[in-house]
Amino acid sequence: MTSPKDYRELFDAAPHAAAPHPDARKAWLPRLKIAAIEQFEAVGFPTTRDEDWHFTSVTPIAERTFKPAKSSVATTLTAEDLVPFTYGQSWHLLVFVNGHYEPALSSFAQLDADVRVMTFSEALKEAPELLAERLGTLAPSAHAFTALNTAFLTDGVVIHVPRDIVVDEPVHILYLTDAHAANTSLHPRTLVVTDHGAQLTLIESFSSIGTAAHFTNHVAEVVVGDGARVDHYKVQRESGSAFHVGTTQAVQGRDSIYHSFSFATGAQLSRTNVYSRLLGENAEVRLNGLYALEEEQHADHQTFVEHIAPSCSSREVYKGIMDGTSHGVFNGKVFVHPEAQKTDGKQTNKALLLSEGARVDTKPQLEIFADDVKCTHGATVGRLDEMALFYMKSRGIGGERARALLTYAFAAEVLELIELEPLKLALEASLFGRFIQAEPV
Repeated sequence: MTSPKDYRELFDAAPHAAAPHPDARKAWLPRLKIAAIEQFEAVGFPTTRDEDWHFTSVTPIAERTFKPAKSSVATTLTAEDLVPFTYGQSWHLLVFVNGHYEPALSSFAQLDADVRVMTFSEALKEAPELLAERLGTLAPSAHAFTALNTAFLTDGVVIHVPRDIVVDEPVHILYLTDAHAANTSLHPRTLVVTDHGAQLTLIESFSSIGTAAHFTNHVAEVVVGDGARVDHYKVQRESGSAFHVGTTQAVQGRDSIYHSFSFATGAQLSRTNVYSRLLGENAEVRLNGLYALEEEQHADHQTFVEHIAPSCSSREVYKGIMDGTSHGVFNGKVFVHPEAQKTDGKQTNKALLLSEGARVDTKPQLEIFADDVKCTHGATVGRLDEMALFYMKSRGIGGERARALLTYAFAAEVLELIELEPLKLALEASLFGRFIQAEPV
């Protein structure tokens, strides 16, 4: 079993870990990393005794030592190799292979001149003040995996959209792994700051070429300014041998909109945390997601919406599809502070079990300390409608195809919440292909 001490030894062995920076403007970074590894040493990996991890054991991650990926391995991937992962679109694209940025595979030069899209290393040179002000201040540093990400942070993306600028085309960050990622850990970081009235659509994709076992530990920090809007899509389709933990923390100003969508069909064990703090009046957050599991996959989604300001709204719709002996988990909490009067919150979780061995644990929660609110939550777990299956078979549709069509219809309801049409169509096609078998109609 790997201990926090093992990771401390890996941290100390890294040349960049604790070395003081000669530039005083960047001296904060080594201090941040040291504090993070000390925090991880203090808390260690979470266990099922922790309430937030009660249904998910991270033992498969903790029992192995995943070493940081080396930057010296040159990629042989070409633009043609990326086609299956770019949704057929020529959006602004940043590509990372095995955790390291690949400029030859990336293209985002046509952005507005005032919009800054930088890798982490570029941001250290071009915008150190922005990093020093924001990085590590939003995501919950007390969480073990966030602390681990900060300690081993080497690369990622920093996006700053100034006041009232609308980024017309989506920015797509593609994290790819191949055979060279075997037994390595990747700790990418995303920092997004949108100023007053700015708008951005961001896609973060995690995919694999091959079946190498690796550990991705991703953290995103998103600042949605007053009157700003961020549409944030995360697509996790990594290898079935991979392990994935991702945490997104958004903070929202007055009249802002933050829309998150999580799509998860990959990894042997995955956990996705999405948190939002509504700090300004009339802010709106929508957290939606779909996870489809098979064989022995395990996927855990946790959301936490914190209503701090009055007259804010939150909507959550998560759906899960479990087959084989897979295990799905949804744990969602809406917390309403006393001053957050006129809060309007709704949370829904629905799960579909396709086999006798599949299971799901769902725990929607409301904690309300204001008296003028409208908040509801609900969860349903069920199997395919036998009457609908019988009807379709009686009309000449094969059993497997009928089952696939009904499963797809269950998923389509939440996929319709994706407002980026090319992405929605691509994910629909991916999911449909997952369930449809080669059986004649």
